[in-house]
Amino acid sequence: MFDTKVALVVRNDLPTWQKLNVTAFLATGIAAAAPEAIGKPYMDASGTRYGSMLVQPIVVFGADVEELRHARQKAIERSMLVIPYVEAMFRTGNDEANRQAFLVEAVDSMNLVGIGIRGPKNGVDKVLKGFELHA
Repeated sequence: MFDTKVALVVRNDLPTWQKLNVTAFLATGIAAAAPEAIGKPYMDASGTRYGSMLVQPIVVFGADVEELRHARQKAIERSMLVIPYVEAMFRTGNDEANRQAFLVEAVDSMNLVGIGIRGPKNGVDKVLKGFELHA
C-alpha cells in the first residue's frame, strides 16, 4: 500500500508521560521532514475544518538504549530519515536548549530515549527486525 514506512522506537523503561512525550515529538519530526507524507485537512459533516495528519500508519516499537543505538546506526547507514531524542532533552525548556543538549552527546554512547525512522518499507523492516511492538 505504501512505499515507505514510519516507525517510532521508544525506550521501554521510561515513565508513561515521557513515552508519550517522546512519541509526540518524534511524530512531529517525521511530519516536518516529510511534508509529502501529509494528507489534506479533515472536514466533518457540519463543514468544520480540522488539521492534517500523516497519510500512513505509524508503528511504535519498544526497545532498550542499546537497541535504540543499534537501530539508529543501521538506519543512518541506509540513508533513512532519522529523528533522535535523547534523555537530556527532558531537562530543557526550548528548542535551542534541546539542540545544545543533543550536540554534546557522543555518537557511540548516545543516551537515546527514542528515534523516529522513515524510509523504504523493506529497509525499515530490516533495521527493526526482531523489535517488538511497544506494549
